[in-house]
Amino acid sequence: MVKLTMIARVTDGLPLAEGLDDGRDLKDAEFYKQQVKSLFKNLSRGHNEASRMSIETGPYFFHYIIEGRVCYLTMCDRSYPKKLAFQYLEDLKNEFERVNGAQIETAARPYAFIKFDTFIQKTKKLYQDTRTQRNIAKLNDELYEVHQIMTRNVQEVLGVGEKLDQVSQMSSRLTSESRIYADKARDLNRQALIRKWAPVAIVLSIVFLLFWVKGKIW
Repeated sequence: MVKLTMIARVTDGLPLAEGLDDGRDLKDAEFYKQQVKSLFKNLSRGHNEASRMSIETGPYFFHYIIEGRVCYLTMCDRSYPKKLAFQYLEDLKNEFERVNGAQIETAARPYAFIKFDTFIQKTKKLYQDTRTQRNIAKLNDELYEVHQIMTRNVQEVLGVGEKLDQVSQMSSRLTSESRIYADKARDLNRQALIRKWAPVAIVLSIVFLLFWVKGKIW
């Protein structure tokens, strides 16, 4: 069965729409939604470039397609046919582009197209029962194949983003520490110069002062 459906803009990870009734009967629904948001964040940073992918997560699979800078994602039971999951996403994509295509790039707030939930729920019902004649026909449709779509583990996918973030943070920290070190080195050099030449400056000042006093007296 289809458990969750979420749509987001790839360029910045902004969520655009989702199935409002999704996850009500799902244990740990918030945990999986958080994984989806982390995935969208990774996609917005270019960490995963596959336009179609299946991702294992516990007893479920995330399936997503990216088209026109938008990611359409669903989470299904492991036993749910991969072919139906991707055809479900294709139906969502076609309708979303038709209805909202002109406003996708300019959307500024999360869930700007939340009304699309009506179409999500209607379409999800069509795909819930894999034994209907309609869905059996789709499974037998040889024109739509999914054998070449990559399957990966969620920890592997999200872990890549985390590691890249860690490298980026480490690089920023090293740059910051290098600046601090350079500033301290300049301060130490300045203090060393002061210690080296301060006695000479004092002696010269005393000598000049004596000559000046002597000149005043004589």
